[in-house]
Amino acid sequence: MEYADEIKNRLKRIEGQTRGVLRMMDDNKNCKDVVSQLSAIRNAVDRTIAYIVASNMEQCIIQEMESGGDTDKVVKEAINLLVKSR
Repeated sequence: MEYADEIKNRLKRIEGQTRGVLRMMDDNKNCKDVVSQLSAIRNAVDRTIAYIVASNMEQCIIQEMESGGDTDKVVKEAINLLVKSR
């Protein structure tokens, strides 16, 4: 699968957020602030995972339909990937 620049940019922002949390820890920032930022990172990662799975599923369904395959299997695999990611 080819990953769009949009996905890579999302991950770069997450990387920046993570570095920011490390700086907050080095500066002994409030626990609530650190946890709040970590929660934002987790949400960003979850959205990125969902986007990747959805994009991949779309491509796989198109390929399965063109070859006369079982699209239900593709959907089930995508759901399993999302469940595993949590």
